[in-house]
Amino acid sequence: MALKVRPLADKIIIKRLEAETTTKSGIVLPESAKEKPRRGKVVAIGEGKLLDDGTRAKFQVKKGDEVIFASYAGTELKIDGEELMIMSEEEVLAIVE
Repeated sequence: MALKVRPLADKIIIKRLEAETTTKSGIVLPESAKEKPRRGKVVAIGEGKLLDDGTRAKFQVKKGDEVIFASYAGTELKIDGEELMIMSEEEVLAIVE
């Protein structure tokens, strides 16, 4: 049975992109030298932050966007063998266009 996770409020779920396996000059990196990428794809978003007037703030990101986030952003989780991250939208630094 597949586990479904729905982020709340201003939270988003991101699937981290694969780490680079070679440098630009062609050197193959061992697993221990790979840095976890700070880019990922948005796979789910919450309903938006609840504002004081009872409305919800609109997201700047949408499902499918490729984003860049801070090094220590979010919380890593594993769902059905897939590694994901959940974080607040404010931890996203940019959208890759």
